[in-house]
Amino acid sequence: MSTTVMDRRVREEGAVWGLLAEFTDAAELIEAARKVRDAGYTRWDSFAPFAVHGLDTAMGIHKTVLPRLVLLGGAAGCLSGILLQWWTNAVDYPFLISGKPLFGWPAAVPIAFELTILFAAFAALFGMLGLNGLPRLHHPLFTSERFRRVTTDRFFIAIEADDPRFDSGETRRFLTQLGAAVVEEVRD
Repeated sequence: MSTTVMDRRVREEGAVWGLLAEFTDAAELIEAARKVRDAGYTRWDSFAPFAVHGLDTAMGIHKTVLPRLVLLGGAAGCLSGILLQWWTNAVDYPFLISGKPLFGWPAAVPIAFELTILFAAFAALFGMLGLNGLPRLHHPLFTSERFRRVTTDRFFIAIEADDPRFDSGETRRFLTQLGAAVVEEVRD
């Protein structure tokens, strides 16, 4: 077969995105995830039909930076609320009434509080979307017929082809040795 015919076939089928390994229960998934992490793979994920306690630890997932983003968003909101009120009352349009100060803290608290909540909520929403890579309207795993059972009764580990340790044959053997019922190649 000529290389141009082969190149055309690869383009039509899509490039290899990675390998998908199917497991039958949560205990197998946790043990496999621990071994995948220990083997040094970095671009992989696991999927289950329900929350599996201990899976995050087995995968070596670190805590998220989202709480820090929310804190920074809240602090920015509070500071902007206070600065906005100070600027408008004391600098931009000073209005002296019977010797009262141009800027008073008690009057600034409600608006500063509301902007703290608003900016923190925006930081939480957009930070979550950004850190999760959303919105993502299509994922290569959606093309797999087997992967549809992840919402019912199956557990999966997917190792991406972008991983530095990924080698199609070696990674397939590794996943089979972990006890995967089926190892499937996923195309983009």
